[in-house]
This record gives sequence, C-alpha cells and structure tokens, in this order.
Amino acid sequence: MIDAPLPADAFGDRFVLADLPLKRPAVGYAVQMLDTDKLLDRHSGDFLPIRATPLDALFDSFDAAYAAAARWTRQHCPEPGEHRLAIVPAGYDDEMQRPVLIFGVLCGQP
Repeated sequence: MIDAPLPADAFGDRFVLADLPLKRPAVGYAVQMLDTDKLLDRHSGDFLPIRATPLDALFDSFDAAYAAAARWTRQHCPEPGEHRLAIVPAGYDDEMQRPVLIFGVLCGQP
C-alpha cells in the first residue's frame, strides 16, 4: 500500500455538476478506469463493468469520489501516477437501473 500524497488533480480537474454544460443530466460523480467501461463500486471498492447488476457507482460529491479513487490507488498501484483513473460526471438510467457514462469510455491518451 502506498502512503504518498496525491495531487488535487490526480483524477482530473475538480468540477461541480451543476456548472457543466451537459447534453445529458448528470446525477453524480463516478470514478472511471480509463480505456474501459468500468466504474468503481462504492460498496466493494472494486471496478465493475457499467452493466454489472450490483454496481453502485454514483458518489454525491467530487470529494467522496476523490477519496474512493485515492484509496483504490493506494491499495493497487505501486506507482501512484500510473493509476489510469478519472472522476467523471455520470447519469442514471431509471429504466435499465444502471449508471450512464455521459462522455462514453474515456481514453488514457488523447
């Protein structure tokens, strides 16, 4: 487990959901593993595919998502800068009962 401090922008720039000009409404913050459709589950602390039934991936605040991402990084990454995680706005599909990636799968490289 790593004990090194992580920078404030370790998982992307801080944002407020209400301030984002999104075409789809965001209802929470999610921690996405870049280049995948996996989100950090709030209860297990594991990354699960967005279509996984038990997935609970929506955090109420950027700070809560950051804390969960930092915890996962400290436990799983020997080099903290190589975590491949981003905090993203996420929606929720009531009909399908699952989170929705507003920007789709984010890539680690532009």
